[in-house]
Amino acid sequence: MSTHRPLLEHTAAHAASFLDGLQDRPVAASATPAQLREALKRDLPERGCDDTQVIDELVRDSDAGVLASAGGRFFGWVIGGGLPAALAADWLTSTWNHNAALHACRPAAAIIEEITGDWLARLLNLPAQVSFAFTTGAQQAHVTALAAARHQLLGDQGWDVERQGLVGAPGLRVLTSGDEHASIRRAVRLLGLGTNCLRSTGGDEHGRMDLAALERELAEPHGPTIVCLQAGEINTGAFDSFTEACQIAHHHGAWVHVDGAFGLWAGTSDRYRHLLDGIEHADSWTTDGHKWLNVPFDSGLVFVAHPEAHHAAMSTRADYLIHADQHDDAQQPARDEIDWNPEWSRRGRAVPVYAAIRALGRRGIAEMVERCSDHAHRLATGIGALEGAQLLVTPEINQGLVRFLDPEGRHDARTEQVIEVVQRSGQAWFGPTTWNGMRAMRISVVNWRTSDEDVTRAIAAVREALRTTA
Repeated sequence: MSTHRPLLEHTAAHAASFLDGLQDRPVAASATPAQLREALKRDLPERGCDDTQVIDELVRDSDAGVLASAGGRFFGWVIGGGLPAALAADWLTSTWNHNAALHACRPAAAIIEEITGDWLARLLNLPAQVSFAFTTGAQQAHVTALAAARHQLLGDQGWDVERQGLVGAPGLRVLTSGDEHASIRRAVRLLGLGTNCLRSTGGDEHGRMDLAALERELAEPHGPTIVCLQAGEINTGAFDSFTEACQIAHHHGAWVHVDGAFGLWAGTSDRYRHLLDGIEHADSWTTDGHKWLNVPFDSGLVFVAHPEAHHAAMSTRADYLIHADQHDDAQQPARDEIDWNPEWSRRGRAVPVYAAIRALGRRGIAEMVERCSDHAHRLATGIGALEGAQLLVTPEINQGLVRFLDPEGRHDARTEQVIEVVQRSGQAWFGPTTWNGMRAMRISVVNWRTSDEDVTRAIAAVREALRTTA
């Protein structure tokens, strides 16, 4: 008899029970760090114990520390819920346990990634010739894209950065609106460019780049430049003017990178596709599968319009490896994943993405985007209409902002207080942010599970929090 089947079936029952209970489970984790340490900490075991005991105690001891972000009433950070087909495919990926770095390691994973990358480029309306990679998230996707940009821009100056490094290289600058995501700032640190390379053009109150300022900045003699645009600003969901920005940037020889961590998925929808007009003119793009596509963590996606630069920045060779270009099919060479992303050992991240796209299709993905956006609009306007609340940003897609007013003018403190009370209630989970100098409650909806009932419960939870904090 199989030794693994009973354990896997037992574990699957735990997983199914968790998912079945999401609708009634408090969204917030209830345990303090001290309580979790007391429950989970044990002496380093000298001898092992029964596998089933390990799983049962792990489920029991972790339960109070599990944030129910997979459920439909989590509206804090941009976190998807895990589609059933994607979750099941992710389990298979762990079961197969292959290193999806080379075609030789697992041919099926390499071909799935090849097919899925093509599907994604078409879904997101990107140029047909783009190269792509699957990473841990948008952080490493930014690193990959900006490494390709660094390679090409410095190469145009006669500098081989992969061989010569950055000491003595021409200086690179990165232009943003000033409201760039923190992962862009960390990416330039990881690439050795340093945050001093960042220069803000300024933008409007929603974070859209000031194009006149961009033109002025680029007109100044400086050298190699990357322009970072946003498809879905993290607080407001705003979209830059891609056609005009790309025209200005390319006129001055700059590379255009688009951070579309969640907003790039708006391109699947007929209702929202216009927000991305001109995005195909950029040089690189990033997004996340674990956000609006609702695949399990972790799933970052990067696309580059210059495959040669992408490959040159990422590829590596070792004598002990079996590289596809040494044993390829003359008709259609295989693709080694290691040549396109910064990781050597990696999961088959394309497998759950492949499953999600097959399960939903283009129309299903578009419907999910539109449904989540409708929920976000109802949440933001419904909460904003409550006595003591103020609507700051009406969602253009899935992001909105509200704040809560204090009779004595301590609006920031009242906003923090209401958010904390809502979280403690377990009925919904929203997070705070600072926008235009004000503390605000951020509303984000990307979970396929979110329903009209979830929205009603969340609005009611905020109404009750306002009442109890008045």
